[in-house]
Amino acid sequence: MFTGSMVAIITPFDKDGRFDEEAFRQLIEFQIENGTDVIVPCGTTGESATLDHAEHKRVIKSCIEQVDKRVPVLAGTGSNATTEAIELSQNAKTMGADGVLLISPYYNKPSQEGVYRHFKAIADNVAIPQVLYNVPGRTGMNMTAATTIRLADHPNVVGIKEASGDLTQISQIIAAAGDRIHVVSGDDFLTLPMMACGARGVISVTANILPREIKAMVTAINENRYDDARKMHLHLLELHQAMFIETNPVPIKTAASLMGLCGDHLRMPLAELLPDNLARLKTIMTRYGLIDA
Repeated sequence: MFTGSMVAIITPFDKDGRFDEEAFRQLIEFQIENGTDVIVPCGTTGESATLDHAEHKRVIKSCIEQVDKRVPVLAGTGSNATTEAIELSQNAKTMGADGVLLISPYYNKPSQEGVYRHFKAIADNVAIPQVLYNVPGRTGMNMTAATTIRLADHPNVVGIKEASGDLTQISQIIAAAGDRIHVVSGDDFLTLPMMACGARGVISVTANILPREIKAMVTAINENRYDDARKMHLHLLELHQAMFIETNPVPIKTAASLMGLCGDHLRMPLAELLPDNLARLKTIMTRYGLIDA
């Protein structure tokens, strides 16, 4: 269900910092029209850490309504508090999400046993397909292959978004549990090598602005057209890197704004791109034909 080209969709805000639902619905249409397989609201790229519970529900509900069952909706409902993650996940299920994306506990820095118990508690309490999310650069800790493999035995755990950047760890998960859990890339620039090892797709940042191109590369890999896929991968590499010249989602939201897809308004503590980085982003986007010189 949660495979292929998936977008970690941004959450647009208006100039007063309120959720811009109309722009959000338009972003969803842009994604579906360009072949995106799964919409992922309220992830890191969606500035979920700045949303209160009411806003979180509204964003997910708006996404489910606008998608209208045309593609699956994988709602971000993770938290560093297990009870909160259970509540958010149950809310998403009640609203009609097809699954939930659960970041590993951040800031607390639990042991691997603690990580296991956290995810098992959510899986035991909420009967919905669950995709785990390992991103050490955000959480301050790595969920090991052994922990992921252990969790793959739970029937509600169906996938993991791996953003550790460790191809050995990723390969270990696929080798031991690839028949029980779908591994997907959490890093655009690693999608090709990860899928070559057996990953099932990507939850992409760059797809916010180039959904058709990300889908084309994933399709080429799935069709074993590796020469085509390699050319696409190398062509997109500079743009992928540009999306991380500062903290995600600052560059991608700025890029989407430059393309007229939504506003560039961020919520504190995020701030706008530094002038030099903005100039660099514009130069790269111009080279890709995304904006005029």
